[in-house]
Amino acid sequence: MQKTIPIAERGPCWVITDGAAGNRRQALALAEALTPSIREIVVELRAPWSWAAPRLLPLGRLALGRHEHHLRPPWPPLVIGCGRAAAWATRQVRQWSQGATLAVQVLDPRLDPHHWDLVIAPAHDGLAGDNVLTPLGSLHPIDDAWLADGRDAFPWLADLPGPRLGVLLGGHRRGAPFERTAVDAFLAAVRARHAKDGGSVLVAASRRTPAALLPTLREAFAGLPGLVWTGDHDGANPYPGILAWADRLVVTPDSVNMLSEACATGAPVHTFTSAPLDAKLARFHAGLRQAGLLHDLDADTPARQAPLRETVRIAADVRRHLGLAASAA
Repeated sequence: MQKTIPIAERGPCWVITDGAAGNRRQALALAEALTPSIREIVVELRAPWSWAAPRLLPLGRLALGRHEHHLRPPWPPLVIGCGRAAAWATRQVRQWSQGATLAVQVLDPRLDPHHWDLVIAPAHDGLAGDNVLTPLGSLHPIDDAWLADGRDAFPWLADLPGPRLGVLLGGHRRGAPFERTAVDAFLAAVRARHAKDGGSVLVAASRRTPAALLPTLREAFAGLPGLVWTGDHDGANPYPGILAWADRLVVTPDSVNMLSEACATGAPVHTFTSAPLDAKLARFHAGLRQAGLLHDLDADTPARQAPLRETVRIAADVRRHLGLAASAA
């Protein structure tokens, strides 16, 4: 049998995204679990290639415009992409390299998975195939070391009265509109949980939280111990500190990424829904609930639960499927 060579010894792994934070986070988390040698590339496709992606149209190099030089030899041993534009790029690099580059695509590319060497799509997408891996949620970098860094970065959160209730808000997404009535119901339910438990609340909005709702967020928790972060004007984003210090976490139902990351901490995770979820999101919630990882906001739970950390498992499956050796420590 031919000896496998660690990826890093054959050149950097390319990580390609459209620059969106959620896509970068997933692709980089997987790459970092596979190799220390990474080159990150952001692609922005021109029309009409952007309209068809990840389908390939003729004269593909013109799709990249003045950034065409970013996808040139020497070809990497592995390319990892996340998002539709990246799916075009990972597929194209695989073709341009004549198969010398192994292509891994994160999230359902909405095309036959066999255009890539491996596709990683969350189980609730319903994608199946002999080269498809299906984590329960999204990929992320959160492990014990990441949480320790979060505690070190925000040590003052430890001084807030316990129990500390972390509250994470997302925003609009198809099938889960972030409307005023739904947000009001969510915030009222969070306040009721705090009234029951006492302690403090650690609240963080996200990039997707509508600006018009931020004053409502501040008003909802005025006078309660803790913090409310609505943007850079409030200082550094405390998201890592909230995940690291919270004794309990509440996440709006729309965010697959934040729910997955909250479930990685080992703290009990709750959500609150006031309207039916779309089918795909409902499948994700059901999977978390079946695994004992997601609870109604008023539910009593143990103080800790098993953390959901799919990235390490998926990275091991990637190595096995593609015949990659682990990088030297």
